[in-house]
Amino acid sequence: MTELPRIEGTRPVREAGVAAAEIPADATVLVSGFGSVGYPKAVPMALADSDRDLSLTVVSGGSVGEEIDVALVEAGAIARRYPYQARSPARAAANDGRMAFSDRHISTLGDDVQFGGLVDADVAVVEAVAVGEDWLIPSASVGHTPAYVDTVDSLLVEVNHAQPRSLAGLHDIYRPDLPPDRDPVPLSAPDERIGGPKIRFDPDDLLAVVETDRRDESYEFRDPTDTDRDIAANLRSFVTDEVERSPLFADAVRLQFGVGSLGNALMGALADADFGDRDLVYFGEVIQDGLLDLLDSGDLASASATSLALSAEGQDRLFADAERYAEDVVLRPADVSNRPALIDRFGVVAVNSALEVDLYGHANSTHVDGSRVLNGIGGSADFTRNAALSILALPATAADGDRSRVVPMVPHADHTEHDVDAVVTEHGVADLRGTVPRERASLLVERCAHPDYRERLQTYLDGALEGGGHEPHDLDAAFDWR
Repeated sequence: MTELPRIEGTRPVREAGVAAAEIPADATVLVSGFGSVGYPKAVPMALADSDRDLSLTVVSGGSVGEEIDVALVEAGAIARRYPYQARSPARAAANDGRMAFSDRHISTLGDDVQFGGLVDADVAVVEAVAVGEDWLIPSASVGHTPAYVDTVDSLLVEVNHAQPRSLAGLHDIYRPDLPPDRDPVPLSAPDERIGGPKIRFDPDDLLAVVETDRRDESYEFRDPTDTDRDIAANLRSFVTDEVERSPLFADAVRLQFGVGSLGNALMGALADADFGDRDLVYFGEVIQDGLLDLLDSGDLASASATSLALSAEGQDRLFADAERYAEDVVLRPADVSNRPALIDRFGVVAVNSALEVDLYGHANSTHVDGSRVLNGIGGSADFTRNAALSILALPATAADGDRSRVVPMVPHADHTEHDVDAVVTEHGVADLRGTVPRERASLLVERCAHPDYRERLQTYLDGALEGGGHEPHDLDAAFDWR
């Protein structure tokens, strides 16, 4: 089969440094990328290596690679950053105030940018596997690239030869109309396709095309620990019982998992679950190695997401057989993959993690000690709030057991008690549905907390109960307890 060209027609091909010089020193730059894949590489590195005094605002779709959140940050080139970061230099800069950082929900980010409520964008720099006169095909992620391309009048496209053009078969690009003419997204099943592989743009907006041949940084998923396996076993038992109990799962079980080693391990655990003759379907943000395993074994009917967050081996596996995987894998824009109405429509079981959860079911996913940002909320709230069944899965302790992750009161709340249905640790499951605050507290102490901390937590709760209230707290003791 003849390989289709990566650059069709007469496009303005430039070196990265020449293209980067088109970006004003104080520009607001929208970049592709989600799950640390599909982000531009050559132009950000050219900016970082330049001797210009830069003060950029950078907006991505999700996490990106070192070229942006390490090289540009260490060059002092990023003054403001949205909506997520996952690299130590960016984290440090956000926490010490050198870089202004704002954490945002993923589902509405495209609208926030396109409607001008977040930033006034100057240029978009996006990665593609192919580009033509008025179109581009995204690479390993879609994210908010369609919204960003629609927003700007200046566009730089990096065509990455390290990723196969056959990734086009995975993409299903659909853009919701603008309010008040926005109709429901016409998606009736997670594996349905309602768009095509191309993102359209005005040819007059294209400043330059830059050719690259650089792979995304791959994920390194650690081997599951004994704690991971115990959490997975508890999750599998809980979900299996729920599937048998609820009419919601009469035909299929539709799942979402948060990104990371624990989420990857939990995916694999559900391959052993007995769901009868029901289809197992994924509707979420990222495709991880565990999902490829389920697809290859025939245990997963289909997977819909916005990004391929894979290990190096997972990338090799998918790139070598992208056309086959495209039969069951769909990559969508993030304002579709994370759309609250679709999460609700499909009755998704959402499984995400957190840094800690308190006695009444509030969860902190982003700020250590309530102060130091870790990464960002990402899409976890999109799914936790809108899922048919919202589960938080986390180890009961941190710091080699020196710190309980079940605490009297979280110092920063990303998910409230109203959105969390169940909490799973290696010690058990607390089904919080239908409970009142005092009942939730008892369940979390008895079933989820590490045995070494249960007595201390119960002592705190007993003291708080003496003061009364609907959600009893002793505020002095709550923070001394930490």
